[in-house]
Amino acid sequence: MRAYLAAMDDWQPMAIYGLVAGSLAILSWFGDRRRMRRSNPDAVGFMPWTAIFFFSTIVACVTLGLAARDWFTA
Repeated sequence: MRAYLAAMDDWQPMAIYGLVAGSLAILSWFGDRRRMRRSNPDAVGFMPWTAIFFFSTIVACVTLGLAARDWFTA
């Protein structure tokens, strides 16, 4: 895996990490939406969907921003 990443440009691993974090943000958004619309208010889950959404969105924005900066300056 390390040799594959070494053959990439500098912006490509950051773009991959950003896309993974963005996918996690979308998944956690759906989880939070499902938690908010549950029919049984006593059926509380254990996943902190709001926190996962918030932090994965921040990571996605930062990593995709860094990837775009490296891509445009290359």
